[in-house]
Amino acid sequence: MSYLAGQLLVASPRLVDPNFARTVVVLLNHDEQGAMGLVANRPTESPVADHLPEWGDRLVAPAVVFYGGPVEPSIAIGLRQSYDTSDGGTPVPGVGMVNLAEEEAEATQGGVRVYAGYAGWGPGQLEDEIEEESWIIVPGFATDVFSPSPDRLWAEVLGRQGGKIALLASMPVDPQLN
Repeated sequence: MSYLAGQLLVASPRLVDPNFARTVVVLLNHDEQGAMGLVANRPTESPVADHLPEWGDRLVAPAVVFYGGPVEPSIAIGLRQSYDTSDGGTPVPGVGMVNLAEEEAEATQGGVRVYAGYAGWGPGQLEDEIEEESWIIVPGFATDVFSPSPDRLWAEVLGRQGGKIALLASMPVDPQLN
């Protein structure tokens, strides 16, 4: 398997782990040591301004902290819109990293989204989950990372794939209730 940094991991309907059911994860790192990403479609109700008021004017709507994943939920990770494709901040074109503790909000170019925690996999763990068909791998775009409608992102990403994958977008949470 080739490494997948820069791709989206879209939870298949068979993935029922509550941390990841119907999530879209932007994969920021993937190598022989494991993988790391951020859940792009789980906004919390906690305004970023309550925790990092200096970043309030730089936020992409919705201006809340996003659940990045179950690992290290007390740390904040920032992503920013980047129009410099050679930025090198992330493997997703148009997306850069933000050091929220050291960078000055006024000096940061592009809108910012803040995540609490991240999703992490040890060596071979993600590959096993992909083989079990827990994840659907699709290209990642900055428009997904900064979607103004994160609650619809899972269905939107699946729907644009076409074919059988697109049919999954309309699948109810509990197919037995269909």
